[in-house]
Amino acid sequence: QVQLVESGGGLVQAGGSLRLACAASQRTVSIIVMGWFRQAPGKEREFVAAITWNGGVTYYTDSVKGRFTISRDNAKNTVYLQMNSLKPEDTAVYYCAARKGLLTGNPWEYTYWGQGTQVTVSS
Repeated sequence: QVQLVESGGGLVQAGGSLRLACAASQRTVSIIVMGWFRQAPGKEREFVAAITWNGGVTYYTDSVKGRFTISRDNAKNTVYLQMNSLKPEDTAVYYCAARKGLLTGNPWEYTYWGQGTQVTVSS
């Protein structure tokens, strides 16, 4: 069983930056893709970004392109989400997820999930 633990959330002013981290309890061949999702109050969980462990191929939702960067440190079994130029609409609980298979933004296709970390952007 793979456990994912997020960290790095907090309160920041609009235009500021935060870096989220997601540490996996183990590196197994079953984890091929790591993704970040977010869920704001009253809204569905939405895809933010994803990355493959091996090739470092990345995929972003349009609303964060140019502002967010997903990266990984294979030696530490950790994936990061660098968030710059934050906007109030980025406020949400951010979740880390993992799956085997192809890169995708569909949350239903992810097997493992972290507990989430709150990101609040004030205007």
